[in-house]
Amino acid sequence: MKFLHAMIRVKDIDRSLDFYTKLLGLNLVRTIKLEDCILYFLSDEDGQTQIELTANFENPENGYENGNAFGHFAFGVDSMTGFDKKLRLMGYEYLYEPYYMEEAGSTIAFIKDPDGNEIELIED
Repeated sequence: MKFLHAMIRVKDIDRSLDFYTKLLGLNLVRTIKLEDCILYFLSDEDGQTQIELTANFENPENGYENGNAFGHFAFGVDSMTGFDKKLRLMGYEYLYEPYYMEEAGSTIAFIKDPDGNEIELIED
């Protein structure tokens, strides 16, 4: 068995695509139009893991609510310094600024996507 993708619903697909492709570097690899939505499949650089952004044609006025069971997505970054420059240039902010997590032996940070989903960044 192999993990294929995780799906999240998004309110504004253009903002979400910009966030995931331009900031996080994912590639849009496929779209599927269904009766009530369009599915956007984004893949990491090695093509092994995907996120499916679902853009429903009818959205709740205030967007979608995140439950308390989901925690975050985690992405590896080559350089936290390089990512920091890109993040600030694109006008995004940290939820938690980069810090060294001694227990993990890594520098990590947290941001949120346009729909409020938390993203953990781990310097490889």
